[in-house]
Amino acid sequence: MSTLVAPPDPSQWSCPAPLRDHPTIVLGHGGGGLLSAELIEHLFVPAFGNPALDQMGDAAVLALAESERGARLAMTTDSFVVRPLVFPGGSIGDLAVNGTVNDLAMRGARPRWLSVGFILEEGLPLATLARVVDDMAAAARRAGVAIVTGDTKVVERGHGDGLYVNTAGVGVVPDGVEIAPDRARPGDAILVSGTLGDHGMAIMSVREGLEFESPIVSDCRPLAALAEALRAALPPGALHVLRDPTRGGLAASLHEIAGRSGVGVALEDARIPVRAEVAAACEMLGMDPLHVANEGKLVAFVDGAHAEAALAALRAHADGEDAALVGYAVADHPGQLVARTAIGATRVIAPALGEQLPRIC
Repeated sequence: MSTLVAPPDPSQWSCPAPLRDHPTIVLGHGGGGLLSAELIEHLFVPAFGNPALDQMGDAAVLALAESERGARLAMTTDSFVVRPLVFPGGSIGDLAVNGTVNDLAMRGARPRWLSVGFILEEGLPLATLARVVDDMAAAARRAGVAIVTGDTKVVERGHGDGLYVNTAGVGVVPDGVEIAPDRARPGDAILVSGTLGDHGMAIMSVREGLEFESPIVSDCRPLAALAEALRAALPPGALHVLRDPTRGGLAASLHEIAGRSGVGVALEDARIPVRAEVAAACEMLGMDPLHVANEGKLVAFVDGAHAEAALAALRAHADGEDAALVGYAVADHPGQLVARTAIGATRVIAPALGEQLPRIC
């Protein structure tokens, strides 16, 4: 069957009666019988179909290209429990793909394959699941990855909040690429690829019923192409660290990098890009944009001598037009994060004690 271009209508599926008779998920969809088989055959396989998945084995067998012999593999896993399932700018489907792809890209890997596990709650509308699956398939195509294996489980009504998604991803790290959170050095320039806090505030604006003149939309997107463009624009070894500042925002990522590398971080508040509507939402909710999650931005530590080239490379890419140089790694106050305010004072940015925005990814 061909790849779906629109969420399917279960009433139009030409399959035995049990699937058509259930417009919502029932426990039988997770039982391994006819209902399970129909869900796979008529929803998942048409959306995700590729040669590895079409084998329908208990595991996917994958092969590296001849040009990748000798390269290393990167692997990651993630789980997604975002609420609501569909939000301005995306859904749990494209969020799951992009979040997994981006974790691979932040280690310098070229993402290749994903697995996906669906935990479905009894009563979930099939139309909602179809929307999520369609978004996931579209995101995988955009990111250039194949969903090669998966699993589905169903839990009783009231035990799953609709839908949870678990993923694993595998990518290929080219020979000679060394990017890791412990490689930051004093003098490194710190760059972000765009405005901060968009995803977290998009979720919160829906939950809290906030309305703004310009709607807040999630920045959910794949970052592998942007990361590779940045690396290609720099001499070998000049790109030290990449991170996607998701839960805990930029502040959490910088604290982790500073701790792993033994450097201090000095930011300039005036250089940190934040959309006006996001800043307004943060002020209303008493939040700092530095602590708010992103799902389509990266932070890079680059040898300071190549800062301008790195910034130009980010801004030349469609996903990095709002990139900014926001500070430097320093030898002083190792493991700590400070920021210079607009009036010239210095503030210490402490790690958050817990998660300010639960269920945002």
